[in-house]
Amino acid sequence: MMNDQVKILTEEQMLQEPEDNYMNEAQLAFFRQRLIELHDTTRDRIQAAKDQMVSPMDSSDPSDRASSEEQSALALRIVEREQKLLPKIQISLERIRLGTYGYCLETDEPIGIPRLLIRPTAEYCADVKSLMEMKEIQYKD
Repeated sequence: MMNDQVKILTEEQMLQEPEDNYMNEAQLAFFRQRLIELHDTTRDRIQAAKDQMVSPMDSSDPSDRASSEEQSALALRIVEREQKLLPKIQISLERIRLGTYGYCLETDEPIGIPRLLIRPTAEYCADVKSLMEMKEIQYKD
């Protein structure tokens, strides 16, 4: 169980941690905080995009209306993309609670701090993810 008194590390400190400290209490606290912040900002972006769609520009000019419709379509794509991120964040927070966060779902190897800093919801190490993407491209045709 994580202690509320754990000092949150900076990204630089995270990258300097020795490998044998991988996913220690301080690192888990860092990623838990990062995921909570990501969840909050994602929800804010979804709400802002929804608000933009609800209040479209009222204009009789066809080009202004077309521009407004394009902005609404873009806002809808943002909402759809962001809504896919929320469950991934929640799964990552659950993996922290279970003690499996930071390890590849397929190989149980460490995903790595640099990759998790870029994509805190990563579930696979870079090698496995690359293979999955190559297979996806191969079978797409």
